Amino acid sequence: MIPEADKLRSWNDGSLYGAWELFGAHPAARGTAFTVWAPHASEVRVTGDFCRWTQGYPLYPAGGGAWYGEVPSAREGQLYKYCITAPDGRVLWKADPFAAAAELRPGTASRIRFPRHDWRDGEWMAARRTQQGPRNIYEVHAGSWRRKEDGSFLSWDELADELVPYVRDMGFTHLELLPVMEHPFDGSWGYQCTGYFAPTSRHGEPEGLMRLIDRCHREGVGVILDWVPGHFCPDEHGLAYFDGTPLYGSRDLPGWGTSRFDFGSGPVRSFLISSALYWLRAFHADGLRVDGVSSMLYLNYGVHDPALRRFNENGGEEDLDAIAFLRALNGAVGRLVPGTETYAEESSAWPLVTTPPENGGLGFHYKWDMGWMNDTLRFFSLDFPERPREERLLTFSMMYAFSENFILPLSHDEVVHGKRSLIGRMPGPWQQQFAGAKLLRLYAAAHPGGMLAFMGSEFAQFIEWRHDEGLEWFLLDYETHAGVQRFYRELNALYRSERALWADERSWRGFQWIEPGSGDGILSFLRVAPEGDTLLCLLNFSPRKRAGRSTGVPFAGRWEELISSDDARFGGEGAVNPGPLYTRPVPRHGQPCSLRATIPPLGGTILKYMGEN
Repeated sequence: MIPEADKLRSWNDGSLYGAWELFGAHPAARGTAFTVWAPHASEVRVTGDFCRWTQGYPLYPAGGGAWYGEVPSAREGQLYKYCITAPDGRVLWKADPFAAAAELRPGTASRIRFPRHDWRDGEWMAARRTQQGPRNIYEVHAGSWRRKEDGSFLSWDELADELVPYVRDMGFTHLELLPVMEHPFDGSWGYQCTGYFAPTSRHGEPEGLMRLIDRCHREGVGVILDWVPGHFCPDEHGLAYFDGTPLYGSRDLPGWGTSRFDFGSGPVRSFLISSALYWLRAFHADGLRVDGVSSMLYLNYGVHDPALRRFNENGGEEDLDAIAFLRALNGAVGRLVPGTETYAEESSAWPLVTTPPENGGLGFHYKWDMGWMNDTLRFFSLDFPERPREERLLTFSMMYAFSENFILPLSHDEVVHGKRSLIGRMPGPWQQQFAGAKLLRLYAAAHPGGMLAFMGSEFAQFIEWRHDEGLEWFLLDYETHAGVQRFYRELNALYRSERALWADERSWRGFQWIEPGSGDGILSFLRVAPEGDTLLCLLNFSPRKRAGRSTGVPFAGRWEELISSDDARFGGEGAVNPGPLYTRPVPRHGQPCSLRATIPPLGGTILKYMGEN
């Protein structure tokens, strides 16, 4: 069917948010209909398997810069490209920006596909609109979580059979996948994509990803997809100079070798917001983690040459078009797919990232706390004698912890390019490194904010992440690594069950300092649930065991240990508090009473108040 004029007007003014239903390849009464936006082209043809890649079939102007045509011989599963004649006469061979599938790399053609799936996640979808709970995210690169014996990729269905039960059994609440959109280069990890509507063919057909997400939902696991609206790659078959002109944008993003989208363009806004909603609607994703938000917000992000700096109409360096786009994006997600969420990877001090647009914010649901991540990893990398004078690296985050709705990320970016693995950053001999790895996770769980862990950290993989091979699962044959995995599993279960650790993360009501830095390596604080449940978190960042150390508490009575990172079950030395601890009427740390507890070396414990008796 020829594109409707009102939809083309909406496309051009930036308000068509279901553009995949208008553009791309769709079933026709006879064969397949193709619609593409190429307003400056002098001619557009579509060619592919259906005509043995000859000069192809002509498309015809349909108004608003769109071209349309039907090809009777084109069938689902066949490959195709557009042959676009640019204003200067060059013929450009382009993949379809709206293709639902793509050829396996190194091929670059689009594939005619009309994905369909009989969804069985109705209960999850109905509940997620009102579902409130913790965010404990397992971040995964689908191509390297696990490989087959011959080194090839697992299919989407194999990932559903192996990955989903693992995430469920480990107690994570959400699975986050590095970009699954089609991309030409494995080493970009998906962050330089060409298929904004096509799941990568590395793992099979689009329906396979649908089955994977369906399986997640039926097993109680939410799904977050990484999504990249900040820039696009320069590959000739992609968006770059699509009709011979900088249609989608052209300004280089320094350091990336890519181009920024033109956020002031109506069609670009329609394209990107439609892409976001496509993954949330057609694939039932529960959220999108928006990559590189800082690079979008600042006109001069990464620009060091003063001659190249740009300024907005007010003389500032903020990209006003990008700000408007992000607000429109988050507004559309909230209105059109209620119950889904957006996560901002934003590394600057930009204010109000998780405040609604109507209140002057960007409208994201969560923001990655990059400051917490950098300070925390810097502290954990310090040798033990240096730590006492650097405790501010652990306590400073509480100065701003409630300014945004934060996720505490220990992500893929922190275990590559010579940064070392998480356990590889830990000082001391081998056993102390394992203790430090568990303490890092315990500190993240106790700190206000949701959590994110990259694959491999849950069993303390020593090598950096390698995108072209699977994780070193054989390490679980060693008790030290298996102990870390058991610790993650039990801590994750505790995190889910104890509402004090997550139910009130946006205010001081849920957090109270006992010792905000003692100078001897101890941090202690309370986490409090809205219902009143109270947890005492005792963390020891020094290698010296603190047996019977006195800590002030607000309530007299009985406290019981919920978990100790030094439990022998987790490969520790057994510094635990096995029985109930009773307070004494001795004030300490500004509290009316105190208790004595053992705090393990390079470890911690969480105690729960059980009442007066």
